[in-house]
Amino acid sequence: MDHDANAAKMEEFLRLLGEHERSLSAYVHTLVNAAADADDILQECRVVLWRQFAESKFEPGTNFLAWARKIALHQILNYRRSQKRRPLSALDQTFIESVAAEIDHRSPDLERRAEALRHCLRKLPQGHLQTIAWRYYDDCPVEEIAGKTQRTEGAVYRLLSRIRQVLSECVTRTLTASSQP
Repeated sequence: MDHDANAAKMEEFLRLLGEHERSLSAYVHTLVNAAADADDILQECRVVLWRQFAESKFEPGTNFLAWARKIALHQILNYRRSQKRRPLSALDQTFIESVAAEIDHRSPDLERRAEALRHCLRKLPQGHLQTIAWRYYDDCPVEEIAGKTQRTEGAVYRLLSRIRQVLSECVTRTLTASSQP
């Protein structure tokens, strides 16, 4: 393969990986308890994905995320088998494969809900968005948010509850509107 073709292949891989990275990460983190283990598996998964992509084992035009999830599932199972302190039992493997199949089955609905949530988050006032970011993205404790916003902890809990309610209603309305012809 010449340099230009190789560069084009790498660009296409990086574009597809970038487009589906968050979903792939969520998939692995759902199936692996320890965040550090999930991160290790994701790193190895990226290497395997690139190797197989470069060897033309991905069919262009097909579902990249489904292909990547199959590879990730194999990486998870291999990782679990290699753990000396807790070998993978047949029950564990069956359970992981069942959960993975359920995630694959629900994936289109989850992606629609995630897009609706992103749409609804953009509608929040800046202060509410900041509070959500501190709590759920930065994993700040409520006590810390209370200090940052000069509110009581109870007021922060109530605010978070109201924001979640607003987001839930917005997501429901958005999904209902998008499913109507």
